[in-house]
Amino acid sequence: MSLESVRAFMAQHAPDIAIIETAESSATVPLAAAAHGVEPGQIAKTLSLRLGEDVVLVVARGDARLDNRKCKDAFGTKPRMLGIEEVSDLTGHPVGGVCPFGLARPLKVYCDVSLKAYDVVVPAAGSTNSALFIAPDRLAAITAATWVDICQDPAP
Repeated sequence: MSLESVRAFMAQHAPDIAIIETAESSATVPLAAAAHGVEPGQIAKTLSLRLGEDVVLVVARGDARLDNRKCKDAFGTKPRMLGIEEVSDLTGHPVGGVCPFGLARPLKVYCDVSLKAYDVVVPAAGSTNSALFIAPDRLAAITAATWVDICQDPAP
């Protein structure tokens, strides 16, 4: 699944956006930023979280950290990160390639407002060496994401 499911999703929802595969890994924010020639904040990391009985994805800028108080205010509970096996099973993507596109199961997607600091962000595309360039508003639109403010304010 993974990269191929993302290709199929993008072909249907955003055929004008190319998936970029790199020879080097882009499985972490620093590696992805180096591979794509952007600053770490421009990487759109996808976090797999458990909110009580629900599993959701949160897409945030690469250098952002979740704010526990904001999360509890937005979701009514403190989120817990999923384990590696659970991430792969629920998303169909390996850790380091998780994205909100081409999911194995329907999951609610949230986009943190931190993404709006950039005209274009770079989320993974279903593998540890693939990504795409997309405007934050378009990312939210094609994934039916809800905008939230759940990350700490970036350091000046």
